[in-house]
Amino acid sequence: MRARARLRRLGTVLVLLAALLLPLAADAASLRRGSRGDEVVTLQKKLKQWGYYEGAVDGIFGPGTEKAVLYFQRKNGLAADGVVGTKTAAALGMTLSGGGQTAQADNSSDRSVRLLAACIYGESRGEPYKGQVAVGAVILNRVKSSKFPNSIAGVIYQ
Repeated sequence: MRARARLRRLGTVLVLLAALLLPLAADAASLRRGSRGDEVVTLQKKLKQWGYYEGAVDGIFGPGTEKAVLYFQRKNGLAADGVVGTKTAAALGMTLSGGGQTAQADNSSDRSVRLLAACIYGESRGEPYKGQVAVGAVILNRVKSSKFPNSIAGVIYQ
């Protein structure tokens, strides 16, 4: 009986966390610190060509690329957040496919949710419901922060 109650609580936690993950999926078509790939190469080339970026064109969105994006955004009247979303991409003459990978990206949201659930279970299985939600919230807040990797797997494995 206790096992069923725990499973039911874990299911509720997963539903809540899935609801929290939906905004992250909606922002998938963006480039930010930790992103890698051809779209980052294109971004770096454009920023370098226009004098905003001085680093190597290596396809890795690091602090230098972020600084250049912030400079570009300020100079062009855009929200200066260091993230290349649809508005910044349009100002750069780019379209984002959403296929830009992150340093430790997990392309399957199902796998991300399962990994998050396993982490919550491993870290807080004996805690009350609020404690389990708090562990999940910490992980998701770190995903949103520019100080941590921008994927659930990246935060957990860091």
